[in-house]
Amino acid sequence: IGEWIPLGTSFPLEMARDADVGSNSQLIYQLIGNPSFSLIVQETPDGSDLPHLIVERSLDREKESLFELLLTATDGGEPPRTGSVQVRINVTDLNDNSPVFSKRVYEARVAENIPAGSLVLRVQATDADAGTNGRVSYSFGDVPDGVRVLFTVDSENGEVRTAGQLDFEEKSTYIFGLDASDGGGLKAHCKAQIDIIDENDNAPEITILSLSSPVPEDAPVGTVVALLKVRDRDSGENGEVSCELPGEAPLTIVATAGGSYKVRPELVLAKALDREEAAFHELVLRAMDGGDPARTGTARIRVTVLDANDNAPVFSQAEYTVRVPEDVPVGSTLVTVAATDVDEGQNGQVKYS
Repeated sequence: IGEWIPLGTSFPLEMARDADVGSNSQLIYQLIGNPSFSLIVQETPDGSDLPHLIVERSLDREKESLFELLLTATDGGEPPRTGSVQVRINVTDLNDNSPVFSKRVYEARVAENIPAGSLVLRVQATDADAGTNGRVSYSFGDVPDGVRVLFTVDSENGEVRTAGQLDFEEKSTYIFGLDASDGGGLKAHCKAQIDIIDENDNAPEITILSLSSPVPEDAPVGTVVALLKVRDRDSGENGEVSCELPGEAPLTIVATAGGSYKVRPELVLAKALDREEAAFHELVLRAMDGGDPARTGTARIRVTVLDANDNAPVFSQAEYTVRVPEDVPVGSTLVTVAATDVDEGQNGQVKYS
């Protein structure tokens, strides 16, 4: 009997036979076993009594799927004699139950560098129905295409796995819907929330926003030579950056307000320049993050020193002594003096007087 059968529906049962005659063969039926069913007797065209099973209460296969009743027939003899038969009722299923997830929201945390095919989480839904009505399959709900590129869901066991490479810097949390459907078309819904854990997979990046080159050699200490931008796409300690300038260059890196090199550090003069000592400086800036192991990024800067007229000409001798005869002709060369200037350009061109 289907669990959807309306109340009052009747089902004919088999008649009992009694070989006696008269009152000894007149039968009375009785049904024993469960109040969900009752018994009525209807007369057939040939005058026999046919017992009918009547559904008295709504059936629910999920609560009780099998009933075992006892049908007895008692004749009118003295003493009366009885016969009995067992009536076994199997309640067939109606798809009257939707799947039910064990949780409303399933949460997971996974590292961004896990390989494709890795298990992220597993959802589970049950259905109280039987057969195909209780067989659950899993699928995505209404989700963006980007989710389907990065994740898969197994229709049989509800396992959610990665299908592509996750990237914390692109997106740190995915929230999407999953459906459980039974064989009769009923559905249940749940949410999956997947938080991506940052890995130190990005090296710091140094960008030169502006560069003042050449720099006059008489520029004062503290002059800003370059404005930098240092950035690490990772988060937390993996994205905390420190900068350094190795070597003996007369420049240093100064962090801007707040002390974070993620803002805009400046490259400034740390001591006076001397073009005559070094006409240019090749600098290698290095940025290092706080990951374990740490990752580094570098940038090269060439700073040219512009000459200032900070050197006077110098004669090759402090004093020239010449002995000349008094009758030397006018216009004769008496001595040649020489002076040099270490500055360059016009600053180093020497004139005599």
